[in-house]
Amino acid sequence: MNTKNILAAISIAGVLGAAGYGLYAAGMHRGMKMTPAASDGSAPASNAQAGDKIDPATGKKVLYWHDPMVPGQKFDKPGKSPFMDMQLVPMYADEAADEGKVSISPRVQQNLGIRTAEVTKGSLASAVEAVGSVAYNERDVAVVQARDNGFVERLYVRAPLDPVKKGQPLAELYVPDWIAAQEEYLSVKRMGSALGTEGLLDAARQRMRLVGMTDDQIRLVVSSGKAQPRLTIVSPVSGVVAELGAREGMTVMTGAPLFRINGLSTVWVNAEVPENSAAQIRPGNAVEARTPALADMIFKGKVSSILPEVNAATRTLKARIELANPGAQLVPGMFVTVNLHPAARKDVLLVPSEAVIQTGKHNVVMAALGDGKFQPVDVELGAEANGQTEIRKGLEAGQKVVVSGQFLIDSEASLKGTATRMSDMPATDTGKAATPTHHGSGKVENIGKDEITLSHGPIPSLQWGSMTMSFKLPLAGPPKNVAVGDSVAFDIRQTRDGMFEIVSITPTADSPMSDGMKAGKAGAAK
Repeated sequence: MNTKNILAAISIAGVLGAAGYGLYAAGMHRGMKMTPAASDGSAPASNAQAGDKIDPATGKKVLYWHDPMVPGQKFDKPGKSPFMDMQLVPMYADEAADEGKVSISPRVQQNLGIRTAEVTKGSLASAVEAVGSVAYNERDVAVVQARDNGFVERLYVRAPLDPVKKGQPLAELYVPDWIAAQEEYLSVKRMGSALGTEGLLDAARQRMRLVGMTDDQIRLVVSSGKAQPRLTIVSPVSGVVAELGAREGMTVMTGAPLFRINGLSTVWVNAEVPENSAAQIRPGNAVEARTPALADMIFKGKVSSILPEVNAATRTLKARIELANPGAQLVPGMFVTVNLHPAARKDVLLVPSEAVIQTGKHNVVMAALGDGKFQPVDVELGAEANGQTEIRKGLEAGQKVVVSGQFLIDSEASLKGTATRMSDMPATDTGKAATPTHHGSGKVENIGKDEITLSHGPIPSLQWGSMTMSFKLPLAGPPKNVAVGDSVAFDIRQTRDGMFEIVSITPTADSPMSDGMKAGKAGAAK
Protein backbone atom coordinates (compact mmCIF):
# COMPACT_ATOMS: atom_id res chain seq x y z
CA MET A 1 0.00 0.00 0.00
CA ASN A 2 1.44 3.32 -1.02
CA THR A 3 1.74 6.40 1.13
CA LYS A 4 -1.34 8.11 -0.34
CA ASN A 5 -3.55 5.11 0.48
CA ILE A 6 -2.25 5.03 4.06
CA LEU A 7 -3.00 8.74 4.56
CA ALA A 8 -6.47 8.30 3.07
CA ALA A 9 -7.20 5.41 5.43
CA ILE A 10 -6.08 7.43 8.46
CA SER A 11 -8.28 10.36 7.42
CA ILE A 12 -11.35 8.13 7.01
CA ALA A 13 -10.73 6.56 10.44
CA GLY A 14 -10.51 10.00 12.05
CA VAL A 15 -13.78 11.12 10.46
CA LEU A 16 -15.56 7.96 11.59
CA GLY A 17 -14.18 8.37 15.14
CA ALA A 18 -15.36 11.98 15.36
CA ALA A 19 -18.78 11.04 14.04
CA GLY A 20 -19.03 8.20 16.57
CA TYR A 21 -18.16 10.49 19.46
CA GLY A 22 -20.72 13.03 18.23
CA LEU A 23 -23.44 10.38 18.18
CA TYR A 24 -22.39 9.21 21.66
CA ALA A 25 -22.50 12.78 23.06
CA ALA A 26 -25.88 13.43 21.47
CA GLY A 27 -27.21 10.20 22.97
CA MET A 28 -25.91 11.11 26.43
CA HIS A 29 -27.48 14.58 26.18
CA ARG A 30 -30.83 13.10 25.16
CA GLY A 31 -30.57 10.48 27.90
CA MET A 32 -30.15 13.20 30.50
CA LYS A 33 -33.30 14.96 29.30
CA MET A 34 -35.53 11.93 28.57
CA THR A 35 -37.07 9.32 30.81
CA PRO A 36 -38.17 6.17 28.98
CA ALA A 37 -41.66 4.95 29.72
CA ALA A 38 -42.11 2.00 32.00
CA SER A 39 -42.74 -0.20 28.98
CA ASP A 40 -39.16 0.55 27.79
CA GLY A 41 -37.58 -1.03 30.83
CA SER A 42 -37.28 2.06 33.04
CA ALA A 43 -37.80 1.92 36.79
CA PRO A 44 -41.29 0.36 37.09
CA ALA A 45 -44.00 1.83 39.21
CA SER A 46 -45.20 0.08 42.32
CA ASN A 47 -47.22 0.91 45.40
CA ALA A 48 -44.91 -1.23 47.54
CA GLN A 49 -42.34 0.57 49.70
CA ALA A 50 -38.66 0.17 48.80
CA GLY A 51 -37.83 -0.31 52.46
CA ASP A 52 -39.57 -3.72 52.40
CA LYS A 53 -37.23 -5.09 49.67
CA ILE A 54 -34.37 -7.53 50.18
CA ASP A 55 -31.60 -7.80 47.60
CA PRO A 56 -31.37 -11.55 46.81
CA ALA A 57 -27.73 -11.17 45.73
CA THR A 58 -26.53 -9.73 49.02
CA GLY A 59 -29.38 -10.43 51.43
CA LYS A 60 -29.31 -6.78 52.54
CA LYS A 61 -32.35 -4.58 53.09
CA VAL A 62 -32.79 -2.05 50.28
CA LEU A 63 -34.14 1.40 51.11
CA TYR A 64 -34.38 2.64 47.51
CA TRP A 65 -32.66 2.64 44.13
CA HIS A 66 -30.93 5.65 42.59
CA ASP A 67 -28.78 6.82 39.70
CA PRO A 68 -25.23 7.60 40.98
CA MET A 69 -25.02 10.48 38.49
CA VAL A 70 -28.21 12.01 39.97
CA PRO A 71 -27.97 10.66 43.54
CA GLY A 72 -30.74 12.82 44.97
CA GLN A 73 -33.55 11.16 42.99
CA LYS A 74 -34.96 7.97 44.58
CA PHE A 75 -36.93 5.07 43.03
CA ASP A 76 -38.83 2.23 44.67
CA LYS A 77 -37.75 -0.56 42.29
CA PRO A 78 -34.71 -1.53 40.26
CA GLY A 79 -34.65 -0.83 36.57
CA LYS A 80 -33.17 1.45 33.95
CA SER A 81 -32.28 5.01 34.95
CA PRO A 82 -34.54 7.66 33.41
CA PHE A 83 -31.53 10.00 33.27
CA MET A 84 -28.69 7.87 31.89
CA ASP A 85 -28.35 4.67 29.86
CA MET A 86 -27.56 2.54 32.92
CA GLN A 87 -29.22 0.48 35.63
CA LEU A 88 -30.26 1.97 38.95
CA VAL A 89 -28.08 1.18 41.98
CA PRO A 90 -29.56 0.02 45.33
CA MET A 91 -29.05 1.99 48.53
CA TYR A 92 -28.84 -0.42 51.45
CA ALA A 93 -30.08 0.36 54.95
CA ASP A 94 -26.62 0.02 56.47
CA GLU A 95 -25.28 2.58 53.96
CA ALA A 96 -28.00 5.18 54.53
CA ALA A 97 -26.27 6.57 57.60
CA ASP A 98 -23.27 7.44 55.43
CA GLU A 99 -25.32 9.19 52.75
CA GLY A 100 -23.80 12.55 51.92
CA LYS A 101 -20.40 11.50 53.27
CA VAL A 102 -17.16 10.57 51.53
CA SER A 103 -15.10 7.55 52.59
CA ILE A 104 -11.40 7.66 51.75
CA SER A 105 -8.85 5.01 52.69
CA PRO A 106 -5.83 6.04 54.79
CA ARG A 107 -3.51 5.36 51.86
CA VAL A 108 -5.48 7.68 49.58
CA GLN A 109 -5.61 10.31 52.33
CA GLN A 110 -1.83 10.22 52.52
CA ASN A 111 -1.54 10.56 48.75
CA LEU A 112 -3.94 13.52 48.78
CA GLY A 113 -1.95 15.24 51.54
CA ILE A 114 -4.98 15.63 53.81
CA ARG A 115 -4.29 17.39 57.13
CA THR A 116 -6.81 18.00 59.91
CA ALA A 117 -7.05 20.30 62.92
CA GLU A 118 -9.28 20.36 65.98
CA VAL A 119 -12.02 22.91 66.62
CA THR A 120 -10.96 24.69 69.81
CA LYS A 121 -12.29 27.30 72.20
CA GLY A 122 -10.20 30.37 72.90
CA SER A 123 -9.82 34.12 72.74
CA LEU A 124 -9.67 36.03 69.49
CA ALA A 125 -8.01 39.43 69.55
CA SER A 126 -8.47 40.94 66.13
CA ALA A 127 -6.82 44.13 64.91
CA VAL A 128 -8.37 46.66 62.55
CA GLU A 129 -6.08 48.73 60.37
CA ALA A 130 -7.20 52.11 59.04
CA VAL A 131 -5.74 55.28 57.61
CA GLY A 132 -6.35 58.87 58.61
CA SER A 133 -4.89 62.34 59.00
CA VAL A 134 -3.76 64.43 61.95
CA ALA A 135 -5.90 67.37 63.09
CA TYR A 136 -5.84 69.80 66.00
CA ASN A 137 -7.35 68.61 69.24
CA GLU A 138 -10.32 70.95 69.38
CA ARG A 139 -10.61 70.37 73.12
CA ASP A 140 -7.17 71.92 73.67
CA VAL A 141 -7.84 75.46 72.44
CA ALA A 142 -7.32 78.87 74.09
CA VAL A 143 -8.84 82.09 72.74
CA VAL A 144 -7.37 85.46 73.75
CA GLN A 145 -9.81 88.39 73.42
CA ALA A 146 -9.73 92.12 74.08
CA ARG A 147 -11.45 92.68 77.43
CA ASP A 148 -11.86 96.41 76.89
CA ASN A 149 -11.40 99.08 74.24
CA GLY A 150 -7.76 99.92 73.56
CA PHE A 151 -4.82 100.03 71.15
CA VAL A 152 -2.23 97.44 70.11
CA GLU A 153 1.10 99.21 70.61
CA ARG A 154 3.46 96.26 70.18
CA LEU A 155 3.07 92.74 68.72
CA TYR A 156 5.46 89.91 69.64
CA VAL A 157 3.81 87.18 67.48
CA ARG A 158 3.45 88.35 63.91
CA ALA A 159 2.33 85.29 61.84
CA PRO A 160 -0.13 82.41 62.09
CA LEU A 161 1.31 78.99 63.08
CA ASP A 162 4.11 80.61 65.05
CA PRO A 163 4.89 78.37 68.04
CA VAL A 164 4.38 79.85 71.50
CA LYS A 165 4.97 78.69 75.03
CA LYS A 166 2.81 79.19 78.09
CA GLY A 167 3.53 82.65 79.62
CA GLN A 168 5.23 83.95 76.46
CA PRO A 169 4.37 87.64 75.64
CA LEU A 170 1.99 88.02 72.73
CA ALA A 171 1.27 91.76 72.57
CA GLU A 172 1.37 95.05 74.51
CA LEU A 173 -1.91 96.96 74.82
CA TYR A 174 -2.71 100.49 75.93
CA VAL A 175 -6.22 100.48 77.47
CA PRO A 176 -7.37 103.84 78.93
CA ASP A 177 -9.96 102.23 81.20
CA TRP A 178 -7.26 100.03 82.73
CA ILE A 179 -5.11 103.11 83.52
CA ALA A 180 -8.06 104.80 85.25
CA ALA A 181 -8.76 101.72 87.38
CA GLN A 182 -5.09 101.50 88.39
CA GLU A 183 -4.90 105.18 89.37
CA GLU A 184 -8.02 104.81 91.50
CA TYR A 185 -6.47 101.87 93.36
CA LEU A 186 -3.16 103.71 93.91
CA SER A 187 -4.97 106.83 95.19
CA VAL A 188 -6.85 104.79 97.80
CA LYS A 189 -3.62 103.06 98.78
CA ARG A 190 -1.83 106.44 99.27
CA MET A 191 -4.53 107.46 101.77
CA GLY A 192 -2.81 105.16 104.19
CA SER A 193 -4.57 103.14 106.84
CA ALA A 194 -7.35 105.64 107.53
CA LEU A 195 -10.63 104.30 108.72
CA GLY A 196 -12.49 102.45 105.97
CA THR A 197 -9.67 102.39 103.42
CA GLU A 198 -9.45 98.59 103.51
CA GLY A 199 -12.90 98.29 102.01
CA LEU A 200 -12.04 100.92 99.40
CA LEU A 201 -8.92 98.96 98.39
CA ASP A 202 -10.95 95.82 97.86
CA ALA A 203 -13.44 97.79 95.74
CA ALA A 204 -10.57 99.23 93.66
CA ARG A 205 -9.14 95.76 93.05
CA GLN A 206 -12.56 94.53 91.97
CA ARG A 207 -12.87 97.37 89.48
CA MET A 208 -9.51 96.40 87.91
CA ARG A 209 -10.86 92.88 87.47
CA LEU A 210 -14.08 94.22 85.92
CA VAL A 211 -12.23 96.19 83.23
CA GLY A 212 -10.47 92.97 82.17
CA MET A 213 -7.15 92.91 84.00
CA THR A 214 -5.86 89.50 85.02
CA ASP A 215 -4.74 88.59 88.54
CA ASP A 216 -1.11 88.64 87.42
CA GLN A 217 -1.51 92.14 86.04
CA ILE A 218 -3.21 93.33 89.25
CA ARG A 219 -0.41 91.85 91.38
CA LEU A 220 2.12 93.76 89.24
CA VAL A 221 0.36 97.05 90.01
CA VAL A 222 0.10 96.22 93.73
CA SER A 223 3.74 95.17 94.08
CA SER A 224 5.23 98.02 92.05
CA GLY A 225 3.00 100.76 93.48
CA LYS A 226 2.92 102.35 90.00
CA ALA A 227 0.37 102.45 87.24
CA GLN A 228 1.29 100.29 84.27
CA PRO A 229 0.28 102.26 81.17
CA ARG A 230 1.07 99.40 78.83
CA LEU A 231 0.13 95.88 79.87
CA THR A 232 1.50 92.76 78.25
CA ILE A 233 -0.83 89.92 77.14
CA VAL A 234 0.80 86.49 77.57
CA SER A 235 -0.07 83.08 76.13
CA PRO A 236 -2.23 81.00 78.49
CA VAL A 237 -1.05 77.67 76.94
CA SER A 238 1.77 76.22 74.85
CA GLY A 239 1.01 75.48 71.20
CA VAL A 240 0.78 77.30 67.89
CA VAL A 241 -1.08 80.44 66.90
CA ALA A 242 -3.86 79.02 64.73
CA GLU A 243 -5.49 82.43 64.17
CA LEU A 244 -3.98 85.92 64.48
CA GLY A 245 -6.44 88.81 64.69
CA ALA A 246 -4.16 91.61 66.01
CA ARG A 247 -1.81 94.00 64.21
CA GLU A 248 0.38 96.79 65.59
CA GLY A 249 -1.38 100.15 65.80
CA MET A 250 -4.88 98.79 65.40
CA THR A 251 -7.76 99.75 67.66
CA VAL A 252 -9.47 96.83 69.38
CA MET A 253 -12.99 96.68 70.74
CA THR A 254 -14.26 94.76 73.71
CA GLY A 255 -14.63 91.05 72.82
CA ALA A 256 -12.52 91.21 69.63
CA PRO A 257 -10.53 87.94 69.15
CA LEU A 258 -6.81 88.66 69.16
CA PHE A 259 -5.26 85.16 69.18
CA ARG A 260 -6.49 81.56 68.86
CA ILE A 261 -3.91 79.12 70.22
CA ASN A 262 -4.08 75.34 69.69
CA GLY A 263 -2.19 73.06 72.03
CA LEU A 264 -0.06 70.26 70.53
CA SER A 265 0.53 68.04 73.56
CA THR A 266 -2.21 65.82 72.13
CA VAL A 267 -3.65 65.68 68.60
CA TRP A 268 -6.61 64.04 66.92
CA VAL A 269 -6.44 61.49 64.12
CA ASN A 270 -9.60 61.16 62.05
CA ALA A 271 -9.34 57.55 60.84
CA GLU A 272 -11.58 56.04 58.16
CA VAL A 273 -12.80 52.69 59.54
CA PRO A 274 -14.52 50.21 57.15
CA GLU A 275 -18.23 49.94 57.80
CA ASN A 276 -18.09 46.18 58.41
CA SER A 277 -15.37 46.62 61.06
CA ALA A 278 -16.85 49.60 62.89
CA ALA A 279 -18.98 47.39 65.16
CA GLN A 280 -15.79 46.01 66.75
CA ILE A 281 -14.47 49.47 67.70
CA ARG A 282 -15.48 51.08 70.99
CA PRO A 283 -14.43 54.36 72.66
CA GLY A 284 -11.44 53.65 74.87
CA ASN A 285 -9.89 50.97 72.63
CA ALA A 286 -6.09 51.19 72.49
CA VAL A 287 -4.51 52.50 69.29
CA GLU A 288 -1.01 52.50 67.80
CA ALA A 289 -0.19 54.94 64.99
CA ARG A 290 2.67 55.27 62.53
CA THR A 291 3.51 57.90 59.95
CA PRO A 292 5.92 57.79 57.00
CA ALA A 293 7.40 61.11 58.16
CA LEU A 294 8.59 59.52 61.43
CA ALA A 295 9.16 55.92 60.41
CA ASP A 296 10.92 54.84 63.62
CA MET A 297 8.29 56.14 66.04
CA ILE A 298 5.07 54.59 67.34
CA PHE A 299 2.47 56.95 68.81
CA LYS A 300 0.02 55.53 71.33
CA GLY A 301 -3.47 56.70 72.15
CA LYS A 302 -7.09 55.64 72.40
CA VAL A 303 -10.35 55.94 70.52
CA SER A 304 -12.12 59.07 71.66
CA SER A 305 -15.40 58.54 69.77
CA ILE A 306 -17.00 57.03 66.66
CA LEU A 307 -18.69 59.78 64.68
CA PRO A 308 -22.30 58.82 63.77
CA GLU A 309 -21.99 59.34 60.02
CA VAL A 310 -21.15 56.98 57.14
CA ASN A 311 -19.29 58.27 54.09
CA ALA A 312 -21.56 57.28 51.19
CA ALA A 313 -18.66 57.12 48.70
CA THR A 314 -16.17 55.05 50.73
CA ARG A 315 -18.62 53.23 53.08
CA THR A 316 -16.48 54.12 56.09
CA LEU A 317 -17.11 55.63 59.52
CA LYS A 318 -14.81 58.19 61.06
CA ALA A 319 -13.11 57.22 64.31
CA ARG A 320 -11.76 60.15 66.29
CA ILE A 321 -8.51 59.05 67.96
CA GLU A 322 -6.59 61.04 70.54
CA LEU A 323 -2.81 60.54 70.41
CA ALA A 324 -0.10 61.72 72.77
CA ASN A 325 2.29 63.98 70.84
CA PRO A 326 5.66 64.17 72.62
CA GLY A 327 7.83 66.90 71.22
CA ALA A 328 4.91 68.19 69.09
CA GLN A 329 6.21 66.05 66.21
CA LEU A 330 2.79 65.26 64.79
CA VAL A 331 1.32 68.26 62.99
CA PRO A 332 -2.11 68.76 61.38
CA GLY A 333 -2.50 67.28 57.92
CA MET A 334 0.09 64.54 58.41
CA PHE A 335 -0.89 61.11 57.02
CA VAL A 336 -0.90 58.20 59.52
CA THR A 337 -1.73 54.49 59.61
CA VAL A 338 -3.45 53.31 62.78
CA ASN A 339 -3.92 49.84 64.29
CA LEU A 340 -6.98 49.60 66.49
CA HIS A 341 -7.14 46.81 69.06
CA PRO A 342 -10.71 45.89 70.05
CA ALA A 343 -11.30 43.95 73.24
CA ALA A 344 -10.55 40.23 72.81
CA ARG A 345 -13.54 37.91 72.31
CA LYS A 346 -13.35 35.07 74.83
CA ASP A 347 -14.56 31.45 74.71
CA VAL A 348 -15.31 31.41 71.00
CA LEU A 349 -14.98 28.45 68.63
CA LEU A 350 -11.86 28.74 66.47
CA VAL A 351 -10.59 26.89 63.39
CA PRO A 352 -7.56 27.61 61.20
CA SER A 353 -8.56 30.13 58.55
CA GLU A 354 -7.25 27.81 55.82
CA ALA A 355 -9.98 25.30 56.73
CA VAL A 356 -12.73 27.70 55.59
CA ILE A 357 -13.80 27.64 51.94
CA GLN A 358 -15.87 30.59 50.74
CA THR A 359 -17.95 29.45 47.76
CA GLY A 360 -19.55 32.84 47.18
CA LYS A 361 -23.00 32.09 48.58
CA HIS A 362 -21.95 30.40 51.80
CA ASN A 363 -18.96 29.26 53.86
CA VAL A 364 -18.03 25.59 54.13
CA VAL A 365 -15.59 23.46 56.10
CA MET A 366 -14.88 19.79 55.48
CA ALA A 367 -15.48 17.91 58.74
CA ALA A 368 -13.46 14.74 59.45
CA LEU A 369 -15.86 12.20 61.00
CA GLY A 370 -13.33 9.46 61.69
CA ASP A 371 -12.84 6.05 60.04
CA GLY A 372 -11.87 7.80 56.82
CA LYS A 373 -15.23 9.61 56.43
CA PHE A 374 -15.61 13.30 55.57
CA GLN A 375 -18.61 15.58 55.16
CA PRO A 376 -18.97 19.25 54.15
CA VAL A 377 -20.58 21.46 56.78
CA ASP A 378 -22.13 24.88 56.21
CA VAL A 379 -20.86 27.31 58.88
CA GLU A 380 -21.47 30.87 60.00
CA LEU A 381 -18.27 32.88 60.41
CA GLY A 382 -17.30 35.58 62.88
CA ALA A 383 -14.10 37.60 63.19
CA GLU A 384 -10.73 36.52 61.77
CA ALA A 385 -7.28 37.29 63.14
CA ASN A 386 -3.82 35.76 63.32
CA GLY A 387 -4.73 32.83 61.07
CA GLN A 388 -7.76 31.86 63.20
CA THR A 389 -11.43 32.26 62.26
CA GLU A 390 -14.38 32.37 64.66
CA ILE A 391 -17.18 29.85 64.00
CA ARG A 392 -20.55 31.05 65.28
CA LYS A 393 -22.67 28.16 64.02
CA GLY A 394 -22.18 24.73 62.43
CA LEU A 395 -19.39 23.12 64.51
CA GLU A 396 -18.66 22.07 68.08
CA ALA A 397 -15.48 22.07 70.12
CA GLY A 398 -13.46 18.89 69.66
CA GLN A 399 -14.53 18.19 66.08
CA LYS A 400 -11.87 17.69 63.42
CA VAL A 401 -11.80 19.78 60.25
CA VAL A 402 -9.71 19.41 57.12
CA VAL A 403 -7.15 22.20 56.60
CA SER A 404 -5.46 20.81 53.48
CA GLY A 405 -6.89 18.81 50.56
CA GLN A 406 -10.54 19.89 50.82
CA PHE A 407 -10.99 20.25 47.07
CA LEU A 408 -9.45 16.84 46.45
CA ILE A 409 -12.02 15.33 48.83
CA ASP A 410 -14.74 17.20 46.98
CA SER A 411 -13.47 15.73 43.72
CA GLU A 412 -13.59 12.28 45.28
CA ALA A 413 -17.21 12.96 46.27
CA SER A 414 -17.98 13.84 42.66
CA LEU A 415 -16.41 10.64 41.36
CA LYS A 416 -18.36 8.51 43.85
CA GLY A 417 -21.67 10.27 43.19
CA THR A 418 -22.04 11.55 46.73
CA ALA A 419 -25.23 13.55 47.09
CA THR A 420 -23.85 16.32 49.30
CA ARG A 421 -20.91 18.34 47.98
CA MET A 422 -19.41 21.71 48.89
CA SER A 423 -20.98 23.32 45.84
CA ASP A 424 -24.41 21.94 46.76
CA MET A 425 -24.72 23.24 50.31
CA PRO A 426 -28.07 24.87 51.19
CA ALA A 427 -28.29 28.43 49.96
CA THR A 428 -30.93 30.82 48.81
CA ASP A 429 -31.30 30.31 45.07
CA THR A 430 -32.59 33.50 43.52
CA GLY A 431 -32.66 31.83 40.13
CA LYS A 432 -35.39 29.34 40.99
CA ALA A 433 -38.10 31.58 39.62
CA ALA A 434 -36.68 31.06 36.13
CA THR A 435 -36.76 27.21 36.41
CA PRO A 436 -39.69 25.72 34.43
CA THR A 437 -42.36 23.76 36.29
CA HIS A 438 -43.99 20.52 35.16
CA HIS A 439 -47.52 19.34 35.94
CA GLY A 440 -48.59 15.83 36.85
CA SER A 441 -51.17 13.80 38.77
CA GLY A 442 -50.90 10.69 40.88
CA LYS A 443 -51.36 9.06 44.26
CA VAL A 444 -49.56 9.68 47.55
CA GLU A 445 -47.66 6.57 48.65
CA ASN A 446 -45.66 7.94 51.55
CA ILE A 447 -45.00 11.29 53.30
CA GLY A 448 -41.68 11.74 55.06
CA LYS A 449 -40.08 14.65 56.85
CA ASP A 450 -38.31 16.05 53.79
CA GLU A 451 -39.82 14.16 50.86
CA ILE A 452 -43.03 12.71 49.51
CA THR A 453 -43.38 9.53 47.40
CA LEU A 454 -45.89 9.65 44.53
CA SER A 455 -46.98 7.01 42.01
CA HIS A 456 -47.79 9.27 39.09
CA GLY A 457 -48.99 9.06 35.52
CA PRO A 458 -47.08 10.26 32.47
CA ILE A 459 -45.60 13.78 32.55
CA PRO A 460 -45.37 14.81 28.86
CA SER A 461 -43.27 17.94 29.42
CA LEU A 462 -40.48 15.73 30.85
CA GLN A 463 -41.20 12.77 28.54
CA TRP A 464 -41.71 10.66 31.65
CA GLY A 465 -43.81 7.53 31.77
CA SER A 466 -45.74 6.28 34.80
CA MET A 467 -43.54 5.49 37.80
CA THR A 468 -43.23 5.82 41.54
CA MET A 469 -40.73 8.45 42.65
CA SER A 470 -39.75 10.52 45.69
CA PHE A 471 -39.82 14.33 45.49
CA LYS A 472 -38.42 16.95 47.83
CA LEU A 473 -41.03 18.77 49.89
CA PRO A 474 -41.16 22.59 49.93
CA LEU A 475 -39.53 24.47 52.81
CA ALA A 476 -42.92 24.91 54.46
CA GLY A 477 -43.11 21.12 54.94
CA PRO A 478 -45.79 18.63 53.93
CA PRO A 479 -49.19 20.09 53.04
CA LYS A 480 -51.82 19.81 55.75
CA ASN A 481 -54.63 18.73 53.43
CA VAL A 482 -52.78 15.82 51.78
CA ALA A 483 -52.55 12.32 53.26
CA VAL A 484 -51.25 8.91 52.17
CA GLY A 485 -53.63 7.37 49.63
CA ASP A 486 -54.97 10.68 48.31
CA SER A 487 -55.13 11.39 44.60
CA VAL A 488 -53.33 14.65 43.94
CA ALA A 489 -52.40 17.10 41.22
CA PHE A 490 -48.91 18.57 41.57
CA ASP A 491 -46.30 20.83 40.01
CA ILE A 492 -42.58 20.06 40.21
CA ARG A 493 -39.32 21.70 39.15
CA GLN A 494 -35.70 20.55 39.00
CA THR A 495 -33.13 21.78 41.51
CA ARG A 496 -29.42 22.33 40.97
CA ASP A 497 -28.53 18.84 42.27
CA GLY A 498 -30.76 17.16 39.68
CA MET A 499 -33.60 16.33 42.08
CA PHE A 500 -37.17 17.43 41.59
CA GLU A 501 -39.06 19.29 44.29
CA ILE A 502 -42.72 19.94 44.84
CA VAL A 503 -43.81 23.46 43.97
CA SER A 504 -47.50 22.91 44.72
CA ILE A 505 -49.68 19.89 45.49
CA THR A 506 -53.44 19.70 46.00
CA PRO A 507 -55.85 16.75 46.43
CA THR A 508 -58.20 16.06 43.53
CA ALA A 509 -61.91 15.38 43.79
CA ASP A 510 -61.68 11.78 42.59
CA SER A 511 -59.94 9.34 44.88
CA PRO A 512 -59.03 6.73 42.21
CA MET A 513 -56.13 7.31 39.84
CA SER A 514 -56.78 9.22 36.64
CA ASP A 515 -57.44 7.40 33.35
CA GLY A 516 -54.09 8.46 31.95
CA MET A 517 -52.33 7.00 34.99
CA LYS A 518 -54.29 3.74 34.69
CA ALA A 519 -53.32 3.50 31.02
CA GLY A 520 -49.70 4.05 31.96
CA LYS A 521 -49.94 1.31 34.61
CA ALA A 522 -51.45 -1.06 32.10
CA GLY A 523 -48.69 -0.32 29.60
CA ALA A 524 -46.10 -0.96 32.27
CA ALA A 525 -47.71 -4.31 33.16
CA LYS A 526 -47.52 -5.46 29.54
